[in-house]
Amino acid sequence: MKRAIILIMDGVGIGALPDAAEYGDEGSNTLVNLARSCGGLNLPMLEKLGLGNITEIQGVEHVEKPIACYGKMAEQSPGKDSTSGHWELCGVILEKPFPTFPNGFPDEIISEFESKIGHRILGNMPASGTEIIKRLGKTHIQEKKPIVYTSADSVFQIACHTDIFSIEELYSFCRTARAMLQGRYGVARVIARPFAGEVDDFYRTKDRRDFSLAPPEPTLLDIAQKNGIKVTAIGKVDDLFSHRGFDKTYHSVNDLECVDYVLDVMDETSDALIVANFVQFDMDWGHRNDTEGFRNGLIEMDEGIGRIIAKVHENDLVFITADHGNDPTTPSTDHSREHVPIIAYREKMIGQDLGIRQTFADLAKTIASYFGIQGIKHGEDFLEYCIA
Repeated sequence: MKRAIILIMDGVGIGALPDAAEYGDEGSNTLVNLARSCGGLNLPMLEKLGLGNITEIQGVEHVEKPIACYGKMAEQSPGKDSTSGHWELCGVILEKPFPTFPNGFPDEIISEFESKIGHRILGNMPASGTEIIKRLGKTHIQEKKPIVYTSADSVFQIACHTDIFSIEELYSFCRTARAMLQGRYGVARVIARPFAGEVDDFYRTKDRRDFSLAPPEPTLLDIAQKNGIKVTAIGKVDDLFSHRGFDKTYHSVNDLECVDYVLDVMDETSDALIVANFVQFDMDWGHRNDTEGFRNGLIEMDEGIGRIIAKVHENDLVFITADHGNDPTTPSTDHSREHVPIIAYREKMIGQDLGIRQTFADLAKTIASYFGIQGIKHGEDFLEYCIA
C-alpha cells in the first residue's frame, strides 16, 4: 500500500530562472525577497524539512540533518502560468506558450462573445482584478455589462456582481468563452471572478472558478487513475486539469480548508495519490503585493504542513513544491518566472540535496516510479534519494 501526497504552494517561487529577464522577472525571488522585506520568516517545520538548505532565506536556518530531501526545479515549459506549471509537475511539458493579449482581445473575439451571451461588455484590457472592479464596478451595475479583462498571464477573466448576474450566469458566460477560445486564441484559463458589496466597497467572493484547456496528453493523474490508484484533487486542481484524472475532488480557495481536506483524505485511504493546491499565496497575496498577508500565510501553512507530516504512514511520500513564483516585493503584480522548491519527505529518511532539477516533470517521474506505473514521458526520477 503506497500513497503519494503533493502539496503545491501556488506562487511560492525560490529564485529567478535563467530566462527570467525575457519575462520581465529578473531579480524575482518570492521566498528570499519576502523574507528580507519582512525581517525574516519563522517557519520551523519547513526549516526541519530543509527549506533553508535550498538557498539562504532570512529567518529559515540551514540545518545539519534535515528530515527530508530538498532542492529546486526549473520549468521547461514556456511561460509562467498556473496551468503550465501544474501540468509540468504532472509530467506534461508544453512546446509553445499559451497566447497572451497585452492589448486586450481582438474585436472579432469580443463581438462574437457579446453576441453569444446577449450582453455588451466593459473593459477588455490588462488589469488588476481588484482595481478593475473599483474602476468599472459602478458602470457594470448601472449598465448590466460583464467586465472582461486579462493580465500578463494567458487568461480571459470575467467579473460580475452577484446582484447583477447570478453565479450560474457568470459560469455560463465562462463556458461560452472557453468554447470560443481555442487554437491561436486558446488561453490557458477562462476565469469567473464574482464580486459583491456596495460601490466603493466591492469585494471578490470565494466562488471563483477556472475553466482550463484540457491537457494535450495524459498527466500523472490520468495515468495513476488508469492504473487503479485512487486520485483525489484538492483546492483548484480540478479546474486546472479540466476536471480530468481524479476520482474525488474538494474544491476550495482557502489554504487552511485545503489542509483539513488533505488530513481528512489521509484518514480515508492508505493507497492513493493526493494532489492539493494552496492558492491564497498567489490569489490573495502575490497578485496584490501583500507581503504581510503572504508572510502570515506561510506561517499558517508551516503549521498545516506539520499536521500533515505528523499523520504520514511508513509508505507515504510527501512532496512540497510550487507551480511558479509571484514575488510580492516587486512592482509587478503578475506571476514571476522562477525556480520552485522541491521537498520530499518520508518517515525515517536521510535528507539529501536533490540539486537543481531540470524540469518540474521530475516530480511526476518520481511518483510514477514509486507506484511502479509507466507513461510519464519527461523528466528524471529522484526516487533513490527518497527511499535511501
